[in-house]
Amino acid sequence: MNVIRTLLQIYIYALIFDAILSFFPDLMRHNWRRQLKRICDYSCNPIRKVLPPNLPFDFSPIIVILIINLLMFLW
Repeated sequence: MNVIRTLLQIYIYALIFDAILSFFPDLMRHNWRRQLKRICDYSCNPIRKVLPPNLPFDFSPIIVILIINLLMFLW
């Protein structure tokens, strides 16, 4: 159970890191950045489909982090 909690924490850090790196679009040419975006978009894309498209900021990573923290709290 502790391993799952640690993996979820690492995924939360990856989401935060991806959100920060989104302010630097030149880094998208690197393979590691594309892989990180692909991994993080796996959980953020379903949330993005529900949110209104004209928001000034992408709130999907914040919502995913809140959901993961809620699941860890209830677990």
